Amino acid sequence: MEITVNGEKTAIDAMSVLSFLQKIEIDPKRVAVELNLDILPKADYGTTMLKDGDQMEIVHFVGGGR
Repeated sequence: MEITVNGEKTAIDAMSVLSFLQKIEIDPKRVAVELNLDILPKADYGTTMLKDGDQMEIVHFVGGGR
């Protein structure tokens, strides 16, 4: 199946959001995920299955300041 991640089409096997994040080596604690224009609660990452045509935005948190 094919999903769009941060504007780029990506072919994947069926998997959960959590499995996808782990596959691409992203720490799920350090990102926010928007799936099909809705913010996905972290508690749902493991139970939300990706579907063909899904659009996902992964936003990384950046700390800092002065």
